[in-house]
Amino acid sequence: MSPSSLTRLLQEKASELGFDLVGVIPVSRSKTIDIYNAWLKKGYAGSMEYLENHAELKEDPRNLFPETISLLALGFNYSTADPPAKIKNPDVGCISRYSWGDDYHDLIRSKLSALENYLCQELKAGNFSRSFVDSGPVLEREVAHRAGLGWIGKHSNLINWEKGSWFFLAELLVDVPLEANIPFTHVNCGTCTSCIEACPTEAIIADRTVDARRCISYLTIELKGAIPVKLRPKMGNLIFGCDICQQVCPWNRDAPKSLEPGLQPRPENVAPQLIELMQLDHAAFSERFSKSPIKRTKRRGFLRNVAVALGNWANAEAIPALSLGLCDSEPLVRSHSAWALGRIADLQAKTKLEEAKLTEKNQEVLQEIETALGA
Repeated sequence: MSPSSLTRLLQEKASELGFDLVGVIPVSRSKTIDIYNAWLKKGYAGSMEYLENHAELKEDPRNLFPETISLLALGFNYSTADPPAKIKNPDVGCISRYSWGDDYHDLIRSKLSALENYLCQELKAGNFSRSFVDSGPVLEREVAHRAGLGWIGKHSNLINWEKGSWFFLAELLVDVPLEANIPFTHVNCGTCTSCIEACPTEAIIADRTVDARRCISYLTIELKGAIPVKLRPKMGNLIFGCDICQQVCPWNRDAPKSLEPGLQPRPENVAPQLIELMQLDHAAFSERFSKSPIKRTKRRGFLRNVAVALGNWANAEAIPALSLGLCDSEPLVRSHSAWALGRIADLQAKTKLEEAKLTEKNQEVLQEIETALGA
C-alpha cells in the first residue's frame, strides 16, 4: 500500500473515531527542543520535575522508540458547551470545561487503541505503533504545528484557523512511511494580546511563553503543596484549571461544539456550590469524581483550591464550611482554610482561628493561622 493511500485511510478512520484534526510528519529531531530546554532552565516548569526527566526523550521520538518512521498528530475537540452565567458568582466554583465530563485520557486512549488496531491488525500495514494523549514524552504542540494542524498562539496553545483552540492533542507513532502534510507557517494572532491581558496572574510573560508557576491551571492541578499567598487572591473562584486565555481568544468566537457523549457535562461539575464541595469526605470525593480528570488533584488538592475560592468570596456564610476545613485531617486543607477565614471580616471567623491555634500541631498550619489572625 502506498504512503498516500495508507495516510488517507488512517485519516478517514481517525475522523470516524471522532478526531477533528489529523496530520502527518516524518520522524525527525525536534526543532524546538532547544527552546524547551531553555524554558526548563529558567524554572518555568515549577515543581513538574518529570518534564526535565523526559527532556532527552523529547528531543527525538526515536530515542523512545527507534522503530518510529512517521507520526500522526491528532486533535480532539472538548468544547461541549459555554459556561452558564452563574459561573461568575463568587460562591460558585469554576472548573475548566475539559473536566466537566469523563476523563479524556481514558476516552481518547480507547480511540487511539482502535486506530492502532486498524493500522496493524485490519490493514496489516505496520508492526509497531505507540500512542500518547497528554502524557508521553513528545513535544505535542510542535508535532501538531509541523503537521499542519494550526499555529501556536500567544497563550502557547495550538490554534486551528477553522476550529479554534479547544483541543486535546494526541500522537500516534508508527513504523511505516506516510505522506506528510505541509507545515502550517502563517501565524494569525497579529497584534492581538487579549490572552496576555486577561490572564489574572500574568502567567503569559512573553509571546508564546508561559511561566507555569503563575498559571492557575498549574496552581490548581500540578502543584501539590501550598499555593503562593500572593497569587491566591488572583485566582477568584477557579478551583480546577483555567480557560480564561482561550475564552478571550477571537479564534474561539465561532468554534464548533463537541458532541462526544463521554465529554458532555455532568451537571454537578459545571457550577458547583463551593460550600457543598468543602463538605466532601474521602468517600464522597471519590464517588463524585469517579472517572473524572478532577481526581488528579486528590481530595486534599481540590479542597485546598476550594478553600482559596471561599477566601476570595470572603463571605460570612462560608465560615462553617471553612471551620470544617480547619479541622480536616490534611494539613494542606487546614492551612488554606485558615488563610480563607482570615479574609472574612467577622468575629466568628477570628474565634475559629483562635480555637484552632490552641490545638494545631503542624507548624505550617500554625503559621497560616497566626498570619490570618494578624499576629
